Amino acid sequence: MPAIGGVFLRSYENTLVRQTEAELAAQGAALAATATALWPGAPPPTTAPRPDPEDPSYYRPERPSIDLSAARILPERPSPASSATPPQADAALAAARLDHIFADTTRSTLAAIVLTDAQGRVVRGLGAGGDLSALPEVREALAGRPETVLRRNGQYRQRSIWELFSRASAVRLHHARPVEVGGRTVGVLLLSRSPRGLFKGLHEDRGKLLLGAGVILVVLFGLAGLVSRGVTRPIEQLSAATRAMATGRGEPLETPRTAAIEIQALYDDFRAMSEAIDKRSRYLRDFAAALSHEFKTPLAGVRGAIELLQDHYPTMSQAERERFLANIAADSARLSALVGRLLELARADMATPEAGVAAVPAAAAKTVAAALSTPAFAVASDLPADLPPVAAPLAMIETVLTVLVENSRQAGAAKVVISGHDRGAAVVLVVADDGPGVPQADAARLFEPFFTTRRAEGGTGLGLSIARSLARAHGGDAAYVADPGGARFTLSLPTA
Repeated sequence: MPAIGGVFLRSYENTLVRQTEAELAAQGAALAATATALWPGAPPPTTAPRPDPEDPSYYRPERPSIDLSAARILPERPSPASSATPPQADAALAAARLDHIFADTTRSTLAAIVLTDAQGRVVRGLGAGGDLSALPEVREALAGRPETVLRRNGQYRQRSIWELFSRASAVRLHHARPVEVGGRTVGVLLLSRSPRGLFKGLHEDRGKLLLGAGVILVVLFGLAGLVSRGVTRPIEQLSAATRAMATGRGEPLETPRTAAIEIQALYDDFRAMSEAIDKRSRYLRDFAAALSHEFKTPLAGVRGAIELLQDHYPTMSQAERERFLANIAADSARLSALVGRLLELARADMATPEAGVAAVPAAAAKTVAAALSTPAFAVASDLPADLPPVAAPLAMIETVLTVLVENSRQAGAAKVVISGHDRGAAVVLVVADDGPGVPQADAARLFEPFFTTRRAEGGTGLGLSIARSLARAHGGDAAYVADPGGARFTLSLPTA
């Protein structure tokens, strides 16, 4: 804001100087026209040719040329040099005729007016009889070209400390304009005046400036209110909700209707994130409870067998000892299998899709069918030859298909067929068996961690969870489809 204010003051001061220059040029043009009409030997106005106002070249406005930031400030105007030759007689006579006009003009405009003859000798004004032909602005006017320059004001005295910030306070504008009669320059009018001071101009224009400042303040307060209503307060509420959620006590906020569009999107993203975190935390909580239950049973068996062996080892028969040791070994093997499956599930949950990967699902199906087929358990691959590749590694597809096929074998199926079809954006692989199927009550829990109907046979209930986690990590999914003829699982993966 201070920088903008400084630029405004500089621009405003330059405008005041240019306004003064325009006023001097206008006065000079009027006085030069008057001098031309009253100059001795000038043709009568009625006989002089009059330009046509309809002519496009009739109007010749003079644009201000002074720029405070770039204009050179000349020294104070020197006193006229002495001249051995008196001024021309016609110029002296013209000065006498124009004197009262110049005096009245000076009285109202405060502009000092000097008139010279065709040689630059002063015939009216300060330093009459002297020579000003050495001044650059006078030379330009004698050549028929109006000229305005900035000169230092020798009579300037600082009256306020604020004038230090004004560059125009100590300068004076000097405007030289030729007086032409019959196409010949017969004299020069030299007008000079101090420009209106910066702070004087501000004082004189205070009404407009105060009105503008008031409008700006109203706009700023309005914008501040809009920003507070649409940005600041919603962000503060979101920040408070975030801190509350970090302590486990907060709830996601509803999106404020008055919030900015970007803030509303932030609220939506925050709500989606909080729901995902809440879902994940519930999953971890349930997972930890199930995990502790799964570990508790074999650990309790191991600890009970060890305590019995410690307390009754001498009185036990060899068969009893071997039975308890076998129980310990079985529970240990179950724990080892459970730990291995947990590591696989953790790797599946942490898997990320690979950029640019592509695999042919038919190749994975043939590999799984060849590896798992036995005389008592047939696995067939029936995938179309034109099935497009999918955006997933071949090893991942083989792992998921192996889990699904093994699940069918453990459920008592004798035959499994791997088929598939193209859905455009995704490829769907179907693993169907001829087993007893899945009870309706268990279908909704098939992919839950640790859910198994084969716990007595050593099942961990993590195979299908691992398969679904791997599929979702690569943009796909694994699901169960009810089928009266057996169990049917689908694996959908995005097309490469």
